Amino acid sequence: MQRPVYRLIQPRIKPASHSPAGYKIHVQFCLVLMVFFLAISVFSQGDSQANLYQKWLQEEVTYIITPAEREVFSQLMNAREKDLFIQAFWKHRDPTPATEENEFKAEHYRRINHANQYFGREIPKPGWNTDRGRMYIILGEPNDIRRYEGKTRIYPTEVWFYQDLTAKGLPSGFYLVFFQSGGTGEYRLYSPLVDGPQALLTSYMGSQGDYVAAYNQLKEFEPELSEISLTLIPGERQAAKGRPSVSSDILVNKVETVPQKEVKDIYARKFLEYKDSVEVEYSTNYIDNDTLVTSIQVPSGVHFVHYALEPDRLSIDSYQGKFYTVLKLNGTVVNEVGTTVHQFEKIIPLEFTQEQIDQIQHRPFSLRDMFPLVSGKYKFSLLLKNEISKEFTSLERNITIPSNQADIRMSPLMLGFQMKKLDPDSSRQRPFQWGEYQLYFQPNRVFSQKNDLIAAFQIYSEQPALSQHVQIRYILTRGDQEYKVITKSLQDYPDLPNILERIPLKDFPVSHFSLKITISVDGRDVGFSLEEFDVSPVENLARPWTYSNILPGWEDPVYAYILGVQHFNKGDWDKARPLVAQAYLAKPEDPEIALSLARILLRLQEYQNIPPVLRPHMDQSEITKFELLFILGKAYQLSGELEKAVEIFNKGISQHGLSTSLLNALGESYLLSGNNQQALVSWTKSLEINKDQPDIQKKIESIKEKK
Repeated sequence: MQRPVYRLIQPRIKPASHSPAGYKIHVQFCLVLMVFFLAISVFSQGDSQANLYQKWLQEEVTYIITPAEREVFSQLMNAREKDLFIQAFWKHRDPTPATEENEFKAEHYRRINHANQYFGREIPKPGWNTDRGRMYIILGEPNDIRRYEGKTRIYPTEVWFYQDLTAKGLPSGFYLVFFQSGGTGEYRLYSPLVDGPQALLTSYMGSQGDYVAAYNQLKEFEPELSEISLTLIPGERQAAKGRPSVSSDILVNKVETVPQKEVKDIYARKFLEYKDSVEVEYSTNYIDNDTLVTSIQVPSGVHFVHYALEPDRLSIDSYQGKFYTVLKLNGTVVNEVGTTVHQFEKIIPLEFTQEQIDQIQHRPFSLRDMFPLVSGKYKFSLLLKNEISKEFTSLERNITIPSNQADIRMSPLMLGFQMKKLDPDSSRQRPFQWGEYQLYFQPNRVFSQKNDLIAAFQIYSEQPALSQHVQIRYILTRGDQEYKVITKSLQDYPDLPNILERIPLKDFPVSHFSLKITISVDGRDVGFSLEEFDVSPVENLARPWTYSNILPGWEDPVYAYILGVQHFNKGDWDKARPLVAQAYLAKPEDPEIALSLARILLRLQEYQNIPPVLRPHMDQSEITKFELLFILGKAYQLSGELEKAVEIFNKGISQHGLSTSLLNALGESYLLSGNNQQALVSWTKSLEINKDQPDIQKKIESIKEKK
C-alpha cells in the first residue's frame, strides 16, 4: 500500500523586526510545524501497517486461516508479535520446511493473483472475493472447465470438475457449478438444493419448487448439465428422479473447510502462550506432540510423577560422521493458588552414529522422566526446546497426588503393549516402572493384533484385610456394545499395589475400543478408570526410540530433600523440616541441602540451630552464597549474638559488595548493640542505593532526634 505524501507548506510569517527576538519566534514556529508533521507521518505509518495486517487477515488468508488462528492473531498486541505469527502461520503450512522456498505460500499467492486477474474483470469487486475466486484459492486449478455461454435457454454457466482430492476428505471426483443469475453480474456458486435447475433456465415457466419440471426442461437441450444440476457427485443415483441432492450441499460445505482441516492449529495457541517466555528464534517453530502423564506410588508411600513426551519430529545436525542435537527441558509444578511448588531444568545432549540413525530415522522419539511430588492438586507444565533446530514443544496437564487417607484408592489407568521384568539386583528407578516390571507403551494407544494389551494401575488400601473383599472388573467395549468382560479378585495379584493385567489382542477385530476398570468392595463400586485404544490393521507398528532418565532408588535421601523443599514452597514448614533434616544428616557436606534446612529453621524461629548447619560451608569460597551469609547473620542477630552478626554481615559486604539488604541488617545489628552512629552510617549508605525505603528513613530520623 502506497504511503500518503504530505507536502510541507511553509507559512509566511513576518517578524516584527529583524531583531533576534523575531528570528527566535520564527524558528520556534518552524520547530512546532516539524514536530506536528513528523507526528502525522508516524501516525500514518502506524495506520498503514495496521491496514496491512487487516488486509492479510481479511483478504489474503481469509479462506485458509482457522478460527483458532484468527482468534490468536486478534489478541496480539504489537507489530513484532504479528510479524512472528505470520511467519509461523506460513511455516506450519510449508510442505518442505528444510528448503528455502515455501511451496504452499507461493502457490497460495499465485491463486490469489489468478483470481484477481480473471474473476473480477466485469464486476465491482476483486476476484478473490467472488465465489469462483474463493473456490479457486481453496482447491486450485480444476481438472476440466466447461462453459455454457451464448445460449438462449440457459444463463451463462461454468462447470468445474475436480478429481483425486480424496486425501482432503472429498469425493474421488466432483463438480462445482457457477452461473450468472439473471444473465449479468458475478458468477455465483450453484446449489442443487437451494437453486435447483430452474435457476439456470432463462425462460422457465413452471412453479419455483417444481424441480422435476425444471430438470426435464433443461434435459431437452443440455442433458449433461441437467444431471449435474441435481447432483455435483458423478454417479450418484437419486432416490426420486428429478430431486436435488442433499449430499451436494454437504460437499460444498466440506470444500469450504478443507484448509482448516489440513493444518494443526495448536501451534497458534502455543505461540500465544509462550511468546513472552521463549526466545524469538523459537517462537515460530512449535511442533506438535503426543504426551502421557501419570503418577505411581513407590513402597515408601511417595508418589512419583512419570511423563512421556513424543514430539512429531526430532531434528538433528551432523558433523564429521556424528549426528547430534541438544535438548533443553524446563518443568514447573504450580499449585491451585499459583505457587511454584517444584521446578527443574535439564540439558540432554544426544549423539548418534550413522548405524543408529539408520535404525531410528523412521521411528518416533520419546523422552521419558520422573520426579517425586507431595500430595495436592497441581498444573504441570513442561517446555522442551531443541537448541540445534530452534524448535519447541510443550505439555500442560492437571495432576492430583492423593493423600494416604482413603480406605481404598485406585490410580489412573495406563495401557502398554509390552512389559519386561527388571534385574532384581538393580536399585535404580526407571520412568514408568511398576514394581519389578518396566512398561512399554506409546501415548497414542495404538496396538497391533500381535500385541498384548497391558492394563497397568495401582490399588492402595490402608486396611490389608479389606483386600479379601475387593473385586476388579475389566470391561472392554466396542462402540456401544460390551465386547469382553474379565473379573478378578484383588488377591489374584501378589505385587500390590501394582496391578498389570495382560489381555491378548489376537482375536480382537480392527476397531476402536474402550477399557473401563471398576473396583468394588462387597459388591459396592468404589472407583473406576477408563482409557480408549485402537487395534490397527498394521502388524508391525513403528514403536518409539526412547530416551529414559535412570534415577537413584526410591530410598535415596535426595528425594527427601526434594519433597521437603516442595513442602517449604507450599508454606508447610513443619512438614518440610524432618524431610530436609533427613537429607542433611545423610549429606551434611552438600551446601544446597544445608542452605535449604537453614531457610526452614529461620521460618520456624530455631535460630540457635542455624549456625551449626551453615558454619561448615563458610570457608568454601565458591559456595559461599549471598543468601547463606545473610541467613547466618540473621540467625546470630535474632538469637542475640550481635558481634557475630556484624562480623557475618560485613563479610557478606566484602564478598558481594554493598546491598540494601545487607546494609539494613548490619544497621539493625549495630542499633541493637547500642552503636547508633554505625547504624546511621549503614542505613545512610543503604538510602544512597535506594531512596525509596520509608522505614529506613524513619529509623534514621529517630536516631537523629535522640542526639
